[in-house]
Amino acid sequence: MFEAITRLFNKPEAALSSHDPKLAVAVLLVHLAAVDGQMKDSERNAIKGALMDHYALDEAAVDKLVREAALRDAEAVDFYKFTSGLTQLDMEDRIEIVRMMWMVVFSDKKNHELEDNMVWRVAELIGVSSRDRTILRNQVGKSEKA
Repeated sequence: MFEAITRLFNKPEAALSSHDPKLAVAVLLVHLAAVDGQMKDSERNAIKGALMDHYALDEAAVDKLVREAALRDAEAVDFYKFTSGLTQLDMEDRIEIVRMMWMVVFSDKKNHELEDNMVWRVAELIGVSSRDRTILRNQVGKSEKA
């Protein structure tokens, strides 16, 4: 039994660490897209586009990142594991994360209350003010409806 417990805690880390900002952001975006019960193609495309643009990744790298993010999201019990490392980023980067989240939310032209609540919680966890979060929601919401 002791050997089984030791093996459990000595598992080698996966190639991408939960503290890798790219993976953490991808997990949050994947979870956000599915929080209302289903992930639409428009949300999937918004995630890929946001990650490609922000991190200058090619499509193959983003596909791999999103697959890993989906696995990590399925294993997660809360957001802390993914948001704790993001608090170390510059405020500009944290605001951009919230902007990417709103892009996913509004990609289907709707703002579901569960999506809105998740963006609020993540913004609070990474230290983005309510004012900045609301400004971003209004900016992205208007541009997506246009």
